[in-house]
Amino acid sequence: MKKLFVCWVIIGSLNAHAQELYVFSEPASNMPAHSVGIRQQIKLVKGITNNDGGTRSTTEVMFGATKNWMLHTAITFSDMYSPYLRAESFRVYGKYRFFSHDALYHHLRMAVFGEASYSGNDKMYDELSIDGDLAGLQSGLIVTQLLHKLAISATGSYVITPYGENDHSGPSTLMHAFSYSVSAGYLLFPLKYTSYEQTNVNLYCELLGQRYFSRSLYYVDLAPALQFIFNSQTKLNLGYRYQINGNMRRMGTEGWLLGMEWLFLRKPKPYVSK
Repeated sequence: MKKLFVCWVIIGSLNAHAQELYVFSEPASNMPAHSVGIRQQIKLVKGITNNDGGTRSTTEVMFGATKNWMLHTAITFSDMYSPYLRAESFRVYGKYRFFSHDALYHHLRMAVFGEASYSGNDKMYDELSIDGDLAGLQSGLIVTQLLHKLAISATGSYVITPYGENDHSGPSTLMHAFSYSVSAGYLLFPLKYTSYEQTNVNLYCELLGQRYFSRSLYYVDLAPALQFIFNSQTKLNLGYRYQINGNMRRMGTEGWLLGMEWLFLRKPKPYVSK
């Protein structure tokens, strides 16, 4: 009976915070401690110069190490930089939540994160993305505020990649940029929780951008998304991202994201990760 109660509390915590499980960014909150998640995503990007689209498949494994530490590892396969689908990149991600102020229907949380990526691609565009496109490092700060059914989050990060201003034109130099996101999520359904088997429906809207430190290059994207959560353990994400302003040379300025995620709880402890 005690184990059932603990599982119910954990599942209830996941449901209560569903609206901050953003599609294009990470919140300051973590997965439950001692849990494992698997995320499979397909990204479809429409090319700027032609109608040929690029496809990227990302397989990611996530670990809720403790209530404060969360670790990710991911591998990507893509035909964006080659005429055929191939293994493209590998990356690791770590997040540490260092502040949490919780109440019944709201909380404020802060976390720092770091990410490192290896990619076999050459730099062909201005955008500094280490989600498969380029090798590099990224670190930053996340602040997330939950207000009943609305969750708002802001992220600021520093990105560095070992690529020069021009491809293969001379010795490699480090490129630096500031990336940011402002995300909002709202829980549409259910209107009232009666069972952990209820399907959650969340609506998201995210503003994502980047600006160079050394040059006047930037972009700003808008990304609405819809999310379904089944049995408190399986997520289905559908998002559309498009540029609303910018002057960077990018592979594409619009694209779709389709993803599935599965959560596996391991040996629940008599406390809830928040």
